[in-house]
Amino acid sequence: MTTATNVNTYDVVVVGGGAAGVGVAIALKHAGIESFIVLERHTVGSSFASWPAETRFITPSFPTNSMGMLDLNSIAIGVSPAFSLEVEHPTGREYALHLRGVAKFFELPIREKTSVTRITKVSDDFRIDTADDIFRAKHVIWAAGEFQYPRLSGFVGSKLCRHTATIASYEELGGDDFIIVGGYESGVDAAYHLAYRDKRVRLFDKSCPWQDESYDPSIALSTYSLERMREDWFEEQVELFPETPIASVTRVDATYEVTARDGRRFQTRVPPLLAGGFEGSHKLVAELFGRRVDGYPLLSEHDESTIVPGVFLCGPAVRHDNHVFCFIFKYRQRFAVVAKAIATSLGLPAEGLETYRNWGMYLSDLSCCGQECVC
Repeated sequence: MTTATNVNTYDVVVVGGGAAGVGVAIALKHAGIESFIVLERHTVGSSFASWPAETRFITPSFPTNSMGMLDLNSIAIGVSPAFSLEVEHPTGREYALHLRGVAKFFELPIREKTSVTRITKVSDDFRIDTADDIFRAKHVIWAAGEFQYPRLSGFVGSKLCRHTATIASYEELGGDDFIIVGGYESGVDAAYHLAYRDKRVRLFDKSCPWQDESYDPSIALSTYSLERMREDWFEEQVELFPETPIASVTRVDATYEVTARDGRRFQTRVPPLLAGGFEGSHKLVAELFGRRVDGYPLLSEHDESTIVPGVFLCGPAVRHDNHVFCFIFKYRQRFAVVAKAIATSLGLPAEGLETYRNWGMYLSDLSCCGQECVC
């Protein structure tokens, strides 16, 4: 039950202070929108700061240059984590520091430690309830991300596993015989760091992402991960089980038994690690969006809800047709689209967004960055 007493009114409320929330907030400023606030339930960049200590960005960072190219991990024109951090593959903690620096530089109005409990459409406006206050806004941008919402289901006994998103450091894990369910980026990352510490690892995946021929990193493993899989210790310590979906995990006394759908059984005395991805925060506001066949929110060409006008989605859950925007360099292309749509609704010219066009960040309809092109 909310005990909110204060009412704060804005043109836009952005929910989430991660890469998507900070990035779209900067675009709002460039669009000439002054009356907005970013609500973050923890601190800016907290999802990145929660990554395992050893985990790094799979997309490399290079400084912004004059050729119209942005650092792949940049969220705004003129900033670069490679330049500010002097690191090519930042850790989550390093990137969180970068985001905080960017938010401070752009003087973004961010309210931390503010958890949104409910969003309600009231006439032509929205009511955003938090534990302490009520916010009113003409528009809401949901940009709460996904890392803090791991997928814990998928097969019988999955809750006996430990999701990789809950691990502070792979160095802290006891035991020397690990089973990992999920062979995409987080699964390979976990196997890499455990193998580096001379742990035996068995890595299971329902397909075979390390042999997928697609050039889209939303589908196939990144070059960074493939390169690490060729390290001597990875090849010596990690046994791969492609095309091996898991049916169940059970525990008898101190032993965990992992059963594949083909009937094979594998035992370990260490809780299996689950690297099956994330539910995503968009599930929390599912009633505000229509639903695609794949379960993701159905969006207009401006990333607006098709059933509740005024609500926008920003971040890795954005989908258009077969285009998947799950990396920063993909979903940042939608920041200006959302900002321009809101500015137009408010009667603002959004002239400050014209610069975005020259940096591959689009202002109107979906025009790039799907599986059919290289961006």
